[in-house]
Amino acid sequence: MARIIPIESGTDEEKAQAIAAATDVLLRHRPVAIPTETVYGLAADATSAAAITSIYETKGRPRFNPLICHMSDLDMAERYAVFDPVSRTLASAFWPGPLTLVLPLKADAGIHPLATAGLDTVGIRVPVGFTAELIRSLGRPLAAPSANSSGRISPTTAQHVEADLGQKIEVIIDGGPCPVGVESTIVKVENGEIHLLRPGGIEAEAIEAVTGKTVIRLKASGTAAIEAPGMLASHYAPNASVRLNATGVAPGEALIAFGPGEISGSSAARAVLNLSPGGDLAEAASNLFDFLKRADASGATGIAVATIPYEGLGEAINDRLMRAAAPRGTEG
Repeated sequence: MARIIPIESGTDEEKAQAIAAATDVLLRHRPVAIPTETVYGLAADATSAAAITSIYETKGRPRFNPLICHMSDLDMAERYAVFDPVSRTLASAFWPGPLTLVLPLKADAGIHPLATAGLDTVGIRVPVGFTAELIRSLGRPLAAPSANSSGRISPTTAQHVEADLGQKIEVIIDGGPCPVGVESTIVKVENGEIHLLRPGGIEAEAIEAVTGKTVIRLKASGTAAIEAPGMLASHYAPNASVRLNATGVAPGEALIAFGPGEISGSSAARAVLNLSPGGDLAEAASNLFDFLKRADASGATGIAVATIPYEGLGEAINDRLMRAAAPRGTEG
């Protein structure tokens, strides 16, 4: 069973103990569960083949699905990747924070090809808080997908990680609930154009405001190459089936609602969870994965999800829900 180390109160002693315990595991090429502002990550040394292999084996993750490499700051990121002017503007505006940039790898950068799935690009993010401090202390980037079994619901608390992977890992750093609650936005800049590979914790509108450029969405063809995490058709999936844009609740279903409106049949639902009774999309994002887990644990045969507006963070919420609702067997 994993050892859970709390750092939520934020004392220097707690952080020092957590960094020491995590570093001990990381230097043995094993993964550690770490808190970030988005979701909990399963982190290991991005420069070590053995460490990256341990991530894939622990998660049961397909090895063609690349990993995000987390850096302590922009200076560290520049040692591993080539920044164009637009990407540099985005990094300056949104790091540390929930934005991942897909960038060309520098020659002999040191990030192991297993972390990039053999691509000549790498997804880089600078997280907020403890994880950046851990990376700075270690002196190496950390590859860190979400700390859950591949294809399943991402964890936003240490307890979520323990329930899923607690028998497979040694240490979980408990920083409390993740404030953003959905993974980072992933973008790639090509020929000065910004391509959205995955919506997430930074709204596309915010990126457009900073750069003055339109964010280009992927066409919904289902045939796009896997350039970044979260692009598989089926992902974030509970055991129960998921039904979107529900206007009523069928027998045996749990309901995930949004806003003040009433949903027909909700009084008979196995569970009723409202992402945000007041219709706040930031609150809804922070509750999304926890509520999917709770609805799934209710014993419901299916999960009915009310309509979520598509603007702002609603784009990321809808992206996760559509992948959760996708036919199983499309995980790659």
